[in-house]
Amino acid sequence: MLYLVGLGLYNEKDISLNGLEAIKSADIVYAEFYTARLFGGDLKSLEALAGVTINILRREEVEEEDLPIKQAETKNVVFLTAGDPLMATTHSDILMEARKKGIKTRVIHASSILSAAPGIAGLQAYKFGKVTTIPRPEENYFPHSPYQVIGENKKMGLHTLVLLDIQAHRDYYMTANEGLEYLIRVEDERKEGIISEDSLAVVIARAGSPEPLVRADRVNALTGEDFGGPLHCIIIPGDMHFLEAEGLVVLADAPESILEED
Repeated sequence: MLYLVGLGLYNEKDISLNGLEAIKSADIVYAEFYTARLFGGDLKSLEALAGVTINILRREEVEEEDLPIKQAETKNVVFLTAGDPLMATTHSDILMEARKKGIKTRVIHASSILSAAPGIAGLQAYKFGKVTTIPRPEENYFPHSPYQVIGENKKMGLHTLVLLDIQAHRDYYMTANEGLEYLIRVEDERKEGIISEDSLAVVIARAGSPEPLVRADRVNALTGEDFGGPLHCIIIPGDMHFLEAEGLVVLADAPESILEED
């Protein structure tokens, strides 16, 4: 049996009762934190709560060695991930491979940034288009795809949730400032008018925590702000209903001038 269990957004207390029961009943409990991680707590508290040892896996142990699947052929295995367990492509692959091998599976869902971010910003979830991720620039690696996704969504009037690179093995978590500067750099290179210093953007930090930061303003104002510790994400709004604009003013301290924009 293979359980894919989500830990939620912020700390070990976000796990569901079903998830906790699965952990207690498992022969082996694994977790990975290279796609996301919890910043409001640690696994020691969860281990104490469940009375089990949680084994942290490296990317290659999950994606190349298929360790959770191999163990689940003969044992009850729980595979823990931050957020919802099926939001990362690699986790969907695990589910499919387990099914192909005839391993019984169960998915225990949890809160995800994909549902949390729109709501706490006052935006309507069904008006979001394709999600994109900004990678950390490297030498000879500076893809324009996040910018292009925003442009495609804007053509349809849709909002864009922009996730930011995580490299846990390097203790690197991209800030919203870096992400916005990345997009402006692409704009400078492509000059397609998708985003500018005067564009409206929303920054969300530490979603799921008791006091998440939600801040909306023009890009040139946001890039100079300090949003505190990780994790950060960005929303680039598309066409907004009046109530969405009002939501950004009330919930994200956006300038009231956006209420007068078409």
